Amino acid sequence: MVAEYHHSMGTEVSDYLGQFDGADRAAMERVYAVGRELAPEAVEGTSYAMAALVYRGKGLIATVRGKNFLSIYPFSGVVIANHLDILDGFETTTGSIHYSAENQLPDAALRHIISARRDEIDAKSR
Repeated sequence: MVAEYHHSMGTEVSDYLGQFDGADRAAMERVYAVGRELAPEAVEGTSYAMAALVYRGKGLIATVRGKNFLSIYPFSGVVIANHLDILDGFETTTGSIHYSAENQLPDAALRHIISARRDEIDAKSR
């Protein structure tokens, strides 16, 4: 089966966020809002089966609620590894950054991660 990429405005992120309310939803909405601000041409879609902002056909940023924490996925181990200094105090894995509604990424750190991923996609698209 061929995965189709639709250029029309998807609703994957909106649909995903619609399952939640309260502080967790607000925290996740903030991640996507910053992503839209830094990459206005990004569209809602999926990447690695997660509701994500998709930029130039690649996953830019996603955030999901797990059982015990929220996670941000910039779809790049390199971006996370290169920015561990600004992620001090946050648990990270190769591909994700864990946070909570009470302990969100500082604005500068969130912007830095999303910008780095956007720039990485731009560099690979040249």
